Amino acid sequence: MALSSLNYKNENMTRRINKVAVIGSGIMGSGIACHFANIGVEVLLLDIVPRELNEKEIAKGLTLESTTVRNRMVNDNLANALKSKPSPIYHKKFADRIQTGNLEDDLKKIADVDWIIEVVVERLDIKKKVFEQIEQYRTPGTLITSNTSGIPIAFMNEGRSEDFQKHFAVTHFFNPPRYLKLFEVVPGPDCNEEVTGFLMKYGEKFLGKTSVLAKDTPAFIGNRIGIFGIQSLFHQVKELGLTVEEVDKLTGPVIGRPKSATFRTVDVVGLDTLVHVANGIYENCPEDEAHELFKLPGFIQSMMDNKWLGSKTGQGFYKKIKGDDGQSEILSLDLDTLEYRKKKKASFATLELTKTIDKPIDRFKVLVGGKDKAGEFYRKNFAALFAYVQNRIPEISDELYRIDDAMKAGFGWENGPFEIWDAIGVEKGIELMKAEGYQPAVWVEEMITGGNTSFYTVKDGATYYYDIPSKQHIKKPGQDAFIILDNIRKSNEVFKNSGVVIEDLGDGILNCEFQSKMNTIGGDVLAGINKAIDLAEKDFQGLVVGNQGANFSVGANIGMIFMMAVEQEYDELNMAIKMFQDTMMRMRYSSIPTISAPHGMTLGGGCELSLHADKIVAAAETYIGLVEFGVGVIPGGGGSKEMTLRASDLFRKDDVELNVLREHFLTIGMAKVSTSAYEAYDLNILQKGKDVVVVNKDRQIAEAKKHALLLAEAGYTKPIQRTDVKVLGKQALGMFLVGTDSMNAGNYISDHDKKIANKLAYVMAGGDLSEASYVSEQYLLDIEREAFLSLCTERKTLERIQHMLKTGKPLRN
Repeated sequence: MALSSLNYKNENMTRRINKVAVIGSGIMGSGIACHFANIGVEVLLLDIVPRELNEKEIAKGLTLESTTVRNRMVNDNLANALKSKPSPIYHKKFADRIQTGNLEDDLKKIADVDWIIEVVVERLDIKKKVFEQIEQYRTPGTLITSNTSGIPIAFMNEGRSEDFQKHFAVTHFFNPPRYLKLFEVVPGPDCNEEVTGFLMKYGEKFLGKTSVLAKDTPAFIGNRIGIFGIQSLFHQVKELGLTVEEVDKLTGPVIGRPKSATFRTVDVVGLDTLVHVANGIYENCPEDEAHELFKLPGFIQSMMDNKWLGSKTGQGFYKKIKGDDGQSEILSLDLDTLEYRKKKKASFATLELTKTIDKPIDRFKVLVGGKDKAGEFYRKNFAALFAYVQNRIPEISDELYRIDDAMKAGFGWENGPFEIWDAIGVEKGIELMKAEGYQPAVWVEEMITGGNTSFYTVKDGATYYYDIPSKQHIKKPGQDAFIILDNIRKSNEVFKNSGVVIEDLGDGILNCEFQSKMNTIGGDVLAGINKAIDLAEKDFQGLVVGNQGANFSVGANIGMIFMMAVEQEYDELNMAIKMFQDTMMRMRYSSIPTISAPHGMTLGGGCELSLHADKIVAAAETYIGLVEFGVGVIPGGGGSKEMTLRASDLFRKDDVELNVLREHFLTIGMAKVSTSAYEAYDLNILQKGKDVVVVNKDRQIAEAKKHALLLAEAGYTKPIQRTDVKVLGKQALGMFLVGTDSMNAGNYISDHDKKIANKLAYVMAGGDLSEASYVSEQYLLDIEREAFLSLCTERKTLERIQHMLKTGKPLRN
C-alpha cells in the first residue's frame, strides 16, 4: 500500500475520541496530556511507581503503599509541567480534565479509553514491556500509538497481537506539544488504512496540527532534515570563520526562521537531545550520501564532555552571567578557544539590502547574490540543503510538499526547502549545487526537461505540487477546509491601498487583510476597513477582518500619534482618534455582520477592533489585551468605552456593581493580556455564547467566513446604538481615586501611572455624575477621547511612546 494513497481518508470521522490514556508523564507525556485536555478530551496520565520514599514522605510517616507515594512520579511531573512557561495548558481549569495514576494500580482503566499513547523512555526493551502490559487490558479496536522519534515500528510490533498491529502507528509530537504544529503520523507495516487516515485528520482538525504522513525511517521527516541543517551549519561555521552571533543573525528572522535562530535554539532544546538524534541518524543511515556530516565536529564533542548542554545546564553556546553591577549579561562561546566572551554585534552588507523587502520569501534571491561572507554562507547553505532534500525522495516521503510542511510546522520555518528553492529559481538552485560539487537528482532534471519550472504552482486559489510519478502538478490534498490568502490575494482582490488588501472569499463574504508593518492600525488601515464595510454593505453579505501573518495586530500606529503630539497638532490628533473610534463603531453598527479573526499578538487597537466586531473567531493561540497603559495613555479607540459597557451588562441587583466595574478597570489598568484565547473569556474580551475559538489557525479564515454567512443567513439586521450603558458616577470615581492614591502612596505606581489611572477612572465612572445614570456609547467615547488627548500633552507620555518606538518595550516612570 503506497503512503500517498492515505491522504485524509475517513472524512466522516466515525471514530470518536472522548478519552485518551498517556503512558509516561515526562516532559513530552505531560505536554501531550495537557494538549488533549486543551481540546476538551478526558485524559488518563500514568507513570511508574517509585521504589523508595523521599525525605518528605518519610517525615510524614508514609509508606510505599500510600497512594500519594505511588502516584508521586506522575503528580510531580504534571505539576512541574503546569508550572512551566510558556504554559502547556490553555486555561488552568482545563487541567481538571487530567486524571493521574500509576501503571500498577490503574493500568486496567485503559480498557475504557479510545486511544492509548505511549511516551516512555526511548528504549526498545522498556517499550516492549509496556506494550505487553497494555495488551492485557486494551480493548480490541482501541488506537495505540507511540511518540518515539526513532525506534523502527517493526521492532515495536514484535510479539504483539494482530489487532494491536492493525491499530498501531507512531504519532510523533514535537516539543512543546501545545505550540509546535508538526504531527508526524507513521503507520506500521500492518496498520489499517482507516487508522492512518483517522490520525491524519484528527491531528489537523482537532489537535490543530499540521499532519504529515511519514515513512518509518530514522528521525522520520522533520528531524532528518532539521538535524541535517544544523549539522551542516556546525561543519560550515569554522570553514567560513563565522561566530555564533553571526550564524544566528544569518539564520533567524531575516530568512523567516524563529528569533532563536540556530545556536540559541540548540541551547533551548538541549545539545544532548540534538546529538542523540544525530548519532541515531549516523548509526542507522549508512547509505545516506551525507553520512559523514552527522559525525560530531570536535567543538561539539568538547561541549558534550564539558556538559555545556544549553539552558538545562546553565551554559551552551550562550551563557548568562551577572556583572559587577548586578545586571545580567549574555556571553557567547568562542568556537575556536571554547571560552566565553562578550557578545559581538553581527552585521553584513547583504542583509542591509533586504531591509526594504518585507517578506522573507522575497529575500532569498538577494541573499544568494551577496558579495560578502553572508552571500557565500547562503550559497553554500542552500546548495547543501537543496541537494539533501531532493535525495530524500522517495526515501522519507513520496511527496515533496510533506518535507516543506514538516519543516514549517516542526522547526518554525516560514518557508520549506522546496519553497525556498522555488523562490531562488529551480535552475539557479541547480547552479548553486553544482558550484559546491552536488548534482541534481534525476527527477529534478526530468521535471525541468518536461517544461515544469517550479515545484509549486497556484491555480484557482489552491496549491499544486509537482508529483514525481506522474510528472505533473497535482492539487495538494487537505486544502478544502482552508482559505489561503496568499493563494487568492491577486485573483480575488477587490480593493487595495498601502494598509490593506480586500479579498472576495466567495459566497458573498469579503475579507479585509492588514498589510502594514506588524499590522499596525494607521490612517490607511482605517480607510481600508471603512472601504471594506462600504463594499460589503453595497454588494456583499458580510465582512471578515483577518490575516495570516505572524500576528493579527500589535495596535495603533503610535509613531503617528507621537509625531502629532510632539508637533502639538492636537486638532489633527483629535480627528485621527475620532476616526479610529468611528471606524470601530462601524464594525459594530454596520448593516452587515462583521467578524474579527484575531491570532497571535492582538494588542491595543487590534483588541479594540475585535471588541467591536459582531463575533470573534479567535485562534487558540491569541494573546489579546488592552495594553495602552504601557505607553502612557488609556485605550482611545473605543476600548475604555467598551469595557465600561461590558461591565454594565454584567450588573445585577444581587451583584456588587462596583466590584464588577473594578475588575474591568483592572483589566485595562494592569494591561492584562491573555496567554490564550480561552483566558480572554476571563477578561470578558471574548464572550461565552457568542465568540468561538479555533485550535487550528489554518482553518481560521474559513471558519470566520462560515460564521459571517451564518449570521447573514439568519437575517442579520443593523443593531441600534446603545443608550442604556449604566455608569456609577461619583460613587465609582471616588472608589477608584482612593485606590490610586493608596497605590501611589505605597510606591506601587508612579505619579504618572496615577494620572493615567485617574483618567481611566473618570471615563469608566461616566464622569463625576452625582448618581448612577444611563448614558450613550457616544457620551463615553467623547470623554474617552478627551482623556486620551489630555494624556498626549504629558511629557512623561511622550517619553514612554518614544521609548516604545526605540526599544519595543514599555517604559515605567
